Amino acid sequence: MADDARTAAEARATDWIIRQRDPAFADWDGFTDWLAEDPDHADLYDALASLDRDLDALPPEHAPSVVIRPETPRRPSRRAWFGGAVAAALVAVVALPQLGLFGDPNRIETAAGEHRSITLADGSKIEINGASVLELDKDRPRFARLESGEAMFHVIHREDDPFVVEAGASRIVDLGTAFNVVRRDRRTSVAVSEGVVLYNPQRDKVRVTAGQAIEAGDADAKPPRVHPIDIANVGGWRTGLLVYNDAPLSIVAEDLRRTAGIEVAVAPDAAGQSFRGALIIDKDRARTVADLAALSGTIAERRGDGWVLTR
Repeated sequence: MADDARTAAEARATDWIIRQRDPAFADWDGFTDWLAEDPDHADLYDALASLDRDLDALPPEHAPSVVIRPETPRRPSRRAWFGGAVAAALVAVVALPQLGLFGDPNRIETAAGEHRSITLADGSKIEINGASVLELDKDRPRFARLESGEAMFHVIHREDDPFVVEAGASRIVDLGTAFNVVRRDRRTSVAVSEGVVLYNPQRDKVRVTAGQAIEAGDADAKPPRVHPIDIANVGGWRTGLLVYNDAPLSIVAEDLRRTAGIEVAVAPDAAGQSFRGALIIDKDRARTVADLAALSGTIAERRGDGWVLTR
């Protein structure tokens, strides 16, 4: 295998390892197809997976505040790959920065199209969409900060110790809850599927119950207005369903990139178009984009690795 091809294969093997850490990972057909493309792929994957496990076995410096529960993949039998110290060093240099094994365990960053699920020490669960940054605090186990992107929270309620989520200037306090939070462009959206959250309890004191949502900007002077939503659509990105009611096409494009890694740009002549309807994230990305174009009255033009929507 040529050097460039090996580097690309190592990056792809690392990507499979990261994705398979997510309990919701289901693309085993794609993984099997990738293994079948080249006999060396299985060797590369086995070597990096072994290195990953060996490093995970090292004792941590601090007790972790989050537990990542990966599924155990069913893979072909192992074959030896390391041919010596030089090869081992090369794999370590390539693989370790991408896996983030020596990074801050309380800062979770996902790539576009990557979904990750984490379980906290108290049993609360956070599902993180792609292109997102979430920070935890080892000194505050009932706290999370969504810097950007999207996450679904399933909170174990404690009356004397509420779970707090910060997103920009917004502070969301659980009252026994499952809720989805989106953070983009200095704005925060919250949608509740179970229980109740209290939005900015020290200022706005807005109660958002199951079947309701709010959207607020950091500079807004007035408390956000609560509006009804369909509970079934809250956090729909987890199952590949995106539902909109007169959303700007730029928002839909951003969601497609975050959720599925689909790159869609909106041309100036289509910037004023809004979108109402449901998109199903298909394995065939072109089909998803074609559905978006058909439902929004635009034309999807393929450009490079992505698409541009025009009128």
